[in-house]
Amino acid sequence: MTQIYLEDRAVRVNNIYCIGRNYAAHIAELKNEAPTEPVVFMKPNNSILRSGGTIGLPAYSTSVHYECELVLLVGKDSDGLESDIENIVAGYGVGLDLTARDIQSRLKEKGLPWTKAKGFRGAACVSDFTAAGSLADPQDCTFTLTINGGLRQQGQTALMVYPIAAVLQELATTYGLKAGDLVFTGTPAGVGELHSGDRAVLDLGGIVQAEFSVA
Repeated sequence: MTQIYLEDRAVRVNNIYCIGRNYAAHIAELKNEAPTEPVVFMKPNNSILRSGGTIGLPAYSTSVHYECELVLLVGKDSDGLESDIENIVAGYGVGLDLTARDIQSRLKEKGLPWTKAKGFRGAACVSDFTAAGSLADPQDCTFTLTINGGLRQQGQTALMVYPIAAVLQELATTYGLKAGDLVFTGTPAGVGELHSGDRAVLDLGGIVQAEFSVA
């Protein structure tokens, strides 16, 4: 059973949804086309790695990229709550959506799914979660990633192409959200490669931190 922690309470993870291309500067750095609706993909539960864990880079990739993101923990089923969608969030955390970029590019060229690039073990790194009320304004907060002491990414949630409410509405309407779902909300500019021996430290508004080492 895959679990994360909301403060001191263990929560079983249900689905893991991820939003792609949700910051304009990141879209530009990868030379992608801007989306006309939220870009949604999923990761398997086996890809979860909690803070303090060691990232194992998959042997089949030579270019694994870090993508730091605000992560939402859904605390209620969305059925019947679409008009009050933001209140289904039970907690906020910070995480890394790891991407085998070389594999993703190869699969995209062939029109094939990205699962091998996005869903390997440890590809969904997450902190523990703080209760929703602890974050004064989740749509106006900062999160950061440092690697080996150097700042690599700094995200400001006010710059999301699709804000939190729109992302939740899309997921609730199309798929239905359930308690225990995680939502990775997209990464800002500054993505780059991880290497063996790297130490990654994530921070969300000075409230939540996480740390990962790379094998």
